[in-house]
Amino acid sequence: MSPTLAGLDAQIVECRACPRLVEWRERVAVEKRAAFRDQTYWGRPVPGFGPADAAMLIVGLAPAAHGANRTGRMFTGDRSGDVLYAAMHAVGLASQPTSVHAGDGLELHGVRITAPVHCAPPGNKPTPAERDTCRTWLERELDLLAGTVRSIMVLGGFGWQALLPVLSGTGWEVPRPAPKFGHGASVTLAPSDFRRAPLSLVGCYHVSQQNTFTGRLTPAMLETVLADAARSAGLAPSRPRG
Repeated sequence: MSPTLAGLDAQIVECRACPRLVEWRERVAVEKRAAFRDQTYWGRPVPGFGPADAAMLIVGLAPAAHGANRTGRMFTGDRSGDVLYAAMHAVGLASQPTSVHAGDGLELHGVRITAPVHCAPPGNKPTPAERDTCRTWLERELDLLAGTVRSIMVLGGFGWQALLPVLSGTGWEVPRPAPKFGHGASVTLAPSDFRRAPLSLVGCYHVSQQNTFTGRLTPAMLETVLADAARSAGLAPSRPRG
């Protein structure tokens, strides 16, 4: 494994470990969606996005077939990303409220975004075996961020369940029974490795259309959790809307 996040990202991009995911991501990149038929799809694993010294990490689920699998950047080019980056900009964690393509100038402030599965899965549903195969990348990413990361915001129950064993294996104590996912759920994990610092873990409903279109997750709710996670990381967020 690479000793740097940039090197790790380069290795992730070349991964072909899961045949079903490789076939799907590449087929989507050829067939395309009609609205994007003139674009060249990324069609590969999508690495994390954000500074290498991030104090806060956001963990999602997996790239969207016509979003990050098209653009090559996490939560870029789809409606989930539209909601997430608008909220991040509102609380001062992103340089702009939109995320259209990888060269649009977007920068994140003290935050990195990643996922437990780096390839777009059919139906947005990775299998447990695919999640476990991809676990090595997340373990290494957390190990490389361990010197600076102080909080993790997890989008959805899948990411929460995938992350807990990774945290346990990379230097933090996960309580037993394991903390349950919920919107606004929060727990501080003590380090089991002297090289680690305490880590704040915060849950948030995923920014999927099933949640944002139905009002289960509103912009104000998202901004509040983002701001709480940012403060736990030692960042200074803007005041979220009431």
